[in-house]
Amino acid sequence: MPRLRQPYLPCLGAVLLACAVSHVAAAATLEVGPDRTFKLPSEAMAAAHDGDTVRIAAGEYFDCATVPQNRLTIEGTGPDASAILTDKACGGKGLLITTGNDITVRNLTLARARVPDNNAAGIRSEGVNLLVEGVKFINDQDGILANPTPEGSIIVRDSEFTRNGVCAGGCAHGIYVSALKLLRIEHSKFSETKQAHHIKSRAARTEVIGCEISDGPNGTASYEIDVPNGGALVVRDNIIVKGPKSENHTAMIMIGEEGVTQRTSEITVENNTARNDGSHSTFLVDNQTATEAVLKGNKLSGPIQPLLGDGNVE
Repeated sequence: MPRLRQPYLPCLGAVLLACAVSHVAAAATLEVGPDRTFKLPSEAMAAAHDGDTVRIAAGEYFDCATVPQNRLTIEGTGPDASAILTDKACGGKGLLITTGNDITVRNLTLARARVPDNNAAGIRSEGVNLLVEGVKFINDQDGILANPTPEGSIIVRDSEFTRNGVCAGGCAHGIYVSALKLLRIEHSKFSETKQAHHIKSRAARTEVIGCEISDGPNGTASYEIDVPNGGALVVRDNIIVKGPKSENHTAMIMIGEEGVTQRTSEITVENNTARNDGSHSTFLVDNQTATEAVLKGNKLSGPIQPLLGDGNVE
């Protein structure tokens, strides 16, 4: 009896491997620079697809861009954030407007963002999940300004925020986020913020870890950290300095002053070094929630008291 020929079925493993190889091959690297394929960052970002990487050579670019792609990486290739986007704002919003999800911005300088309503940002975050690493925000109205994305997170690492902020009508800040699941700032430096707050967060959870937050001799900032609607807050291992020209002597860390509208599961402020260089007394923490703040291991100097409101000081 003749044998029946079986239909050809490709190996499942081979199919999966081919799909994986195809996926990797689909991701592209787009180079930006005077002698590269793209002369401006915005040109490369307009040509990019989900998962691509845009690499920007050192130099100053009078440019801005909207970033709708998902999983895009935007990074400078020169040392010490020497790829600089400056002096321009797209859509009346800022230098980079990230509308896509899961975007990484790395090793850039974003400087001098201005719009007439005084709310231009180095990065305007409108998508879900943003990672910022090694970025310098210099003399922007807002360093980072984030729209509400309640399931999203913003993580900032090893970055610098210098001379950002303005109060004219409303206020723009070093970092200002609306509803988020998490704002985490690690090993970053804030200095000479103007009038507004270094960090203002309406996130469900805010973590500030290992940072230096200082007005300096010329900064006029209000609060160093403001969590106006409550939410979990962890402030650990930071250097916090209120300067002599601060425009608000009330506190360094303010919690709940605009009304507590979300669950505040914890307030932990520990192992920070805090100094008040002004002549007016201030509080390290002004807690206007019903959650007891836990302060421990903090080193205070100058006219500063540890806590106003509910909590314990160890």
